[in-house]
Amino acid sequence: MLGPRGLTRARRLHPLRLRPRWPWGDGFIMASMQKRLQKELLALQNDPPPGMTLNEKSVQNSITQWIVDMEGAPGTLYEGEKFQLLFKFSSRYPFDSPQVMFTGENIPVHPHVYSNGHICLSILTEDWSPALSVQSVCLSIISMLSSCKEKRRPPDNSFYVRTCNKNPKKTKWWYHDDTC
Repeated sequence: MLGPRGLTRARRLHPLRLRPRWPWGDGFIMASMQKRLQKELLALQNDPPPGMTLNEKSVQNSITQWIVDMEGAPGTLYEGEKFQLLFKFSSRYPFDSPQVMFTGENIPVHPHVYSNGHICLSILTEDWSPALSVQSVCLSIISMLSSCKEKRRPPDNSFYVRTCNKNPKKTKWWYHDDTC
């Protein structure tokens, strides 16, 4: 190609990048994520929210996947019931929210919890902020369950469970109901 300074190379067009590129590189993000997760892991071990305990076995092999054992709060519809929350963290955590869902044998029957364990809660998607933490997510889920007045599944549970992605973060949630 002939340019103002003589012969130059033709520019190659690059495809659009679908994810943002951080000016400081992916290595920095990974180190930042690991440091943040270690800090949150210690906080959850030393000062867990009421009724929550970290399943120690779940973090032995990987710091990016945790199971938190949860017991229903006293005086609520879920008193004495035991649940498990699965947290999966991407390399972009805390800039990207964790994937959080109920797992195990007992999935709570709740208007915002699908029978496959997916949770319809805005802070897990569009209202996520890096200022939030595993503890704040746990407190929000305890609060959501504790404020429930009637145990029932979401109205579209059957259809959603049949058609959804395995990753609840891929769902485009429609937040329209703050009551239970």
